[in-house]
Amino acid sequence: MGKVLPTLQKRRVPLASGRAQQAVLDEVPLERGFAEALADSGLFPLHATGIEILQINVGKKCNQTCHHCHVDAGPDRTEMMPDEVVEACLGVLERTEISTLDITGGAPEIHRRFDEIVVRARELGRKVIDRCNLTITQLPNYRYLPAFLAEHGVEVVASLPYFKEGQTDRQRGDGVFRQSIQALRDFNELGYGMEGSGLVLNLVTNPVGAFLPGNQEALEVRWRRELRLRYGIEFNQLFTITNLPISRFLEYLQESGNLEEYMTRLVNAYNPAAAANVMCRNTLSVGWDGVLYDCDFNQMLELPVGAGVPRTIGDFDQALLDEREIVIGPHCFGCTAGAGSSCGGAVT
Repeated sequence: MGKVLPTLQKRRVPLASGRAQQAVLDEVPLERGFAEALADSGLFPLHATGIEILQINVGKKCNQTCHHCHVDAGPDRTEMMPDEVVEACLGVLERTEISTLDITGGAPEIHRRFDEIVVRARELGRKVIDRCNLTITQLPNYRYLPAFLAEHGVEVVASLPYFKEGQTDRQRGDGVFRQSIQALRDFNELGYGMEGSGLVLNLVTNPVGAFLPGNQEALEVRWRRELRLRYGIEFNQLFTITNLPISRFLEYLQESGNLEEYMTRLVNAYNPAAAANVMCRNTLSVGWDGVLYDCDFNQMLELPVGAGVPRTIGDFDQALLDEREIVIGPHCFGCTAGAGSSCGGAVT
């Protein structure tokens, strides 16, 4: 697999289970719960509006270990999607009209069947998204990835904390920024992010700290200017994502004494328009082991889809899942604060 890049932190002990994290969040005193906020907006109970996106987490192994990672991914993780789950996911695409396959991890490209998944999904006429940490493409065995993704017309959503080296390396590890910039140049050389190429390169950023992201449109203008002037890099869109109080970021909030203040900030910024457009309404998330979730964040908190609907990809039934009631919790305030947040950035 090549040499693993320097990481920001070495895992000490495994973080608390998803259910233990839920318990921590449930104990935070809030002015109102998420169900109450939805009810005040006329949105409770929150229901899915169909499945347009099948998002599959193919494993937790990653070549980086980042402070904010809600997956708690890293080089030492061993969870990888087994063959039977891979086949079940592709089988769902074959039998349905779900238009988009969104592949995430960990570093999803590490999965030994990543290439096959991409090819088969594209042969079915599906849009494919690869959530790429960029540095994976700089490892010797993965240098082929940019050209492979371009050949198959895969949309790349690339994570980059900031357009300056210091802030990025503090979050992700020494040398990560430099290698990320080289990866972006590699993608640009293939046409990614360039007008008229049809190859989409979107960047995603999240705050480095216990605060909400800035205005997505304004930040996109600034990022475009800075990356173009400093490095000659082009991209299509910038997505801003709110840090949810899950996994390593939850641990940070607890250790820094910021958990209650941060949760209060999220609650006070609740936006009914953002709540109406949360990603869980048109997305179904599949864990590495085949368990179904309303979103990637619920997956990390071990909150599977609710009662009365299939709970594994092997038992997939679109008629039952299309209008399922969404499982919610205090963490959902993160996706509904301000302009909202989703895997596609701000929602309002």
